[in-house]
Amino acid sequence: MTFRQRQERASHLRAIPLESVLPLCGAAPDRHDKRKWHTPAGVLSITGPKFMNWTLGAGGGGAIDLVIQLLHLDFKASVDWLERHFPGAPAPQPLSPTSQPRLSLPTPDPGQLGRVHRYLVAQRRLPPALIDPLILSGALYADARANAVFLLLGKQNTPVGAELRGTTHRPWRGLAPGSHKDLGCFAIPACPQAQPDIPLPAIILCESAIDAISCLALHPRHLCLSTAGARPNPLWLAPLIQTGAQVYCGFDADPAGDDMAQAMFALHPTVKRLRPSQHDWNDVLSARR
Repeated sequence: MTFRQRQERASHLRAIPLESVLPLCGAAPDRHDKRKWHTPAGVLSITGPKFMNWTLGAGGGGAIDLVIQLLHLDFKASVDWLERHFPGAPAPQPLSPTSQPRLSLPTPDPGQLGRVHRYLVAQRRLPPALIDPLILSGALYADARANAVFLLLGKQNTPVGAELRGTTHRPWRGLAPGSHKDLGCFAIPACPQAQPDIPLPAIILCESAIDAISCLALHPRHLCLSTAGARPNPLWLAPLIQTGAQVYCGFDADPAGDDMAQAMFALHPTVKRLRPSQHDWNDVLSARR
C-alpha cells in the first residue's frame, strides 16, 4: 500500500460518525445532553467530528483518535478495528461553509491580566521573558473569567481559534467556540513564513500552548508549536514538513502521547520523537526552576 493510499484509507475511517463508534467502545449517551457520553475512560462531549474527554483533559478529532483514546490501541490497531466494524466506510464529504461554526473569541479583560500573569509565571514557572512579549503582541491575553487565552494563528497571522486555560483554583482547559485547529496553531516564536534561502529551525510539536512555551525555554533554538491536543495529523503539518525543517513530536510521556506519536510517524515517517523526561514539558521546566 502506498503512502497516499494509507492516507486515503485513514481519511475514510476518520470520517465515521462518532455516534456510531461510541456504543461499540462501551460508551452510553447522557440522558439529558445528547452531545455528552459516559465512557470507560471518562465523561466525553462531541461536536461533529471533534471530541473532548473532560475527565482526562484530552480531546481529538475523528473516529481513529476516539478509538485510540477509548480502547488504548495504537494507530494501526485502531485502523484495523474500525475496518472490521465498519467495512466499506464511505469517503468523507467536504464540509459546506455554513456547517462550520463561526469563531467566537473571548473578549479581553485587562483587569484579569495580573491573575493570568501570576498563574503562568508563579505556578507554571514560565519565564516572563517569554510571556511578556506574547502579551504585548496580543497572542496571549486574559478574558473575563480569568482564563489565559492563547491565540491560534493562521495565514497572515489571522486568528483561527484559541486555547483557553483556567487560572483559578479549579483546573480547566478548552478551546474557544468555533476554533479551527487545522487552519492554524499557537507558535513560539511566532511562526515565520518559509523563505527559499532561509531554512526554518527545527520544530517541536507539543500538546498545548503552555507546553510549547515551556519547551522553548528548554530548547531556545527551536520553533515550538501546539497541536491543541495530541493528534497525529493537523492539516498544517504536511506543508511544514515539506519545507525540509526537521520536525520532532514532543507529545506527553504517557500512553496517549506515545500512541499519537506512533500514529504521526505512520503518516509522516520523517518526524522524530522527542519525549519529555517527565510527563510533559512544563513538568520538566518546573523541576529545573
